[in-house]
Amino acid sequence: IALVLDDTADLGAEGYRLDIATDGVRVTAATGAGLFYGVQTLRQLLPAAIESPDPVTERWALPGGTITDAPRFPYRGAMLDVARHFFAVEDVLRVVDHLARYKLNHLHLHLTDDQGWRIAVDSWPKLTTIGATTEVGGGPGGHYTKADYTRIVSYAAARHITVVPEIDLPGHTNSALVAYPELAPDKTPPPPYTGTEVGFSYVDPADERTYDFVADVLRELAALTPGPWLHIGGDEAFKVKGEVYTGFVERVQRIVADLGKTVVGWHQLAPAAHLDGRVLQWWGTNGEDPTTADAVRRGARLIVSPGNHAYLDMKYAPDTPIGHDWAGLIDVRKSYDWDPGTHVADVPTEAVLGVEAPLWTESVTSLTDIELLLLPRLPAIAELAWSPRATHDWASFRDRLASQGPRWTTAGMTFHRAPEIPWSAAPAIPAQRNVPQTDPATP
Repeated sequence: IALVLDDTADLGAEGYRLDIATDGVRVTAATGAGLFYGVQTLRQLLPAAIESPDPVTERWALPGGTITDAPRFPYRGAMLDVARHFFAVEDVLRVVDHLARYKLNHLHLHLTDDQGWRIAVDSWPKLTTIGATTEVGGGPGGHYTKADYTRIVSYAAARHITVVPEIDLPGHTNSALVAYPELAPDKTPPPPYTGTEVGFSYVDPADERTYDFVADVLRELAALTPGPWLHIGGDEAFKVKGEVYTGFVERVQRIVADLGKTVVGWHQLAPAAHLDGRVLQWWGTNGEDPTTADAVRRGARLIVSPGNHAYLDMKYAPDTPIGHDWAGLIDVRKSYDWDPGTHVADVPTEAVLGVEAPLWTESVTSLTDIELLLLPRLPAIAELAWSPRATHDWASFRDRLASQGPRWTTAGMTFHRAPEIPWSAAPAIPAQRNVPQTDPATP
């Protein structure tokens, strides 16, 4: 097997060419990322035993041919909420592995919320000594040291995944207010919160100390984060309205820009003044959104995460033991049957930076729970993000997805055996390929 970097190859920043012949296998790309994605496709062409944690002594044959492949969108991601329930570093690294397998290249970490603050900030130490000690249901919570966060970032980078950290502002901040009540509008400490309601907490947008806090937190986080993005949340700040809200957002956007980073926020940021490079993450359930469309006309780009298609915390069916249904039930077909490029009305495809599948964890307490909700829907989102719209075909995807089941079983993963998928009892033998032009995320 030869991995060849060729900067003259017309394959783009993440594309690759995979040649399989009798004399060997050759993956060619202009970048390391392209080589990595080519290897993921090669991995998919091998039998399920390749996923075994134990050494396997077998002789495997590959179908001959050439695959030339490149992604549709540059941003392909998933989000893990580590604030509602805290997850150990090892669990996060396992999620990174799932993303890498399907050529996703961004991991969004929701690091702060009412129930807990999960990242160490040296200049505001009570955020973790006090603010990190709770979670939904009253568990012990937890937080990442700077070394822990750096480990996650480095592990992800080795798999060509960029970590996007989120500090949710101005709402979803009860854990910060418990630690530092001077940030609260009434300057009194609220009780720790372990429930699941939203919209009641906010930092004081009229106090300059609030902006000192925001600047310190984002400065320390930016120093730990080599990627270009800082996510500032902005959703469900129901008690911060109108010009007070937009004024707060505009100041925080400038703080991010002064740190040399690009601001990302939930689409509620849309009414605020545009800042060069700004990215809105759209999580609506109705594609008619004139406010977001107007922000795009003013220069914003979109990450598309529709709640009724891409939210991985939604139940598959009424009897799914965990998850929510406020955005409806999302079976595998519903997670696959939509087009990110045209989903939001009056937003041109070229303004869509990419796709992200969020997993909120109010009801998720373990890695087993995470995997049950990720799989098999994560590969569906990955294919929409990677493959050209013209190749999307439910019948074909369903059959290819079925062959992933034995791989997940071999690797010891938990997954939902969705009834609409004809799960294979044994790994399928790869079919011969005759020089296709593109290759989906899940061959």
